[in-house]
Amino acid sequence: MASQSSPPPFQTALLAGALAGTTVDLSLFPLDTLKTRLQSAQGFFASGGFRGIYRGVGSCVIGSAPGAAFFFVTYETTKGFLSTKTGSTTTTTHTGGDTNKGQGKGKGLSSPGVQHGIAASLGEIAACAVRVPTEVIKQRAQAGQHGGSSLSSLLHILHQRSTIGLTGVWRELYRGWGITVMREVPFTVLQFPLWESLKKWGRERRQRTGRGLFGDSATGKDDKDVSAPESALYGSLAGGFAAALTTPLDVLKTRIMLSERREGVVSLIQTIWRDGKTKTGSGVRPFFSGIGPRVMWISIGGAIFLGSYQSVVNAFEGTTRKKSSGGELSL
Repeated sequence: MASQSSPPPFQTALLAGALAGTTVDLSLFPLDTLKTRLQSAQGFFASGGFRGIYRGVGSCVIGSAPGAAFFFVTYETTKGFLSTKTGSTTTTTHTGGDTNKGQGKGKGLSSPGVQHGIAASLGEIAACAVRVPTEVIKQRAQAGQHGGSSLSSLLHILHQRSTIGLTGVWRELYRGWGITVMREVPFTVLQFPLWESLKKWGRERRQRTGRGLFGDSATGKDDKDVSAPESALYGSLAGGFAAALTTPLDVLKTRIMLSERREGVVSLIQTIWRDGKTKTGSGVRPFFSGIGPRVMWISIGGAIFLGSYQSVVNAFEGTTRKKSSGGELSL
């Protein structure tokens, strides 16, 4: 039986990623706002406290779908490419009652975990083309800068063209690109291989017992992937774990994007450390500011994001199987 499913088609990954990204970003936007304000150098209440928790939602609406779509298209394409090139994907073909398997576990690039890590990293880099300017505008609005408006935050940057030039405007829109990539790559290298490993365990359990984790039954030989609720649970566990470990990088990203002037990562780390020692007696504590809302947000978000994604993928694959076999739809 198969322990690893084939990547979904380009159009499926595009639509599933866009819908999943928009769903999670809009539904959990208030938690993201609270996290941003906790990490702000001005302090939680000076940045707005519990007021106006939907400030900056406009940029989120515009940027969520393309950013998530960029990620999943790159992720699934890279994963499929690496699997094909190394021959490491375990596939199952049913001819009569026979099961034919490809190669199993491998080392180096042949390892599914390594492939998932590389694919997720490239996916995040691609998504940052949309995510970084969206985050810059959104977080400034969330922190109450420029009247708490996404449009005003964008216009403030664009109006600087006369003084800093077009290149300067571009750099301002992409301020924090480096630290965002530094945050996202470790996050996805932790989250997605863990999610894929949990899904693999779920598929093997499903094929062994004939039922999914939540009691859903495998209705046919082609019913190879986990259900959306099961994928959501695995996504929540993987996301929360990765979110906790990468909180310090998220703090650095937020401070850089909210800063009135450009500041290097090393000098910013030193500043945060000194401020932490002065205010709380601990230089480490400020690097974990907002860890509670961040873990909660990404745990819930991981469930919605990867559960929604799996739901759309399963629906499209079920429709494809129905058309190709002329039989009943099996999701």
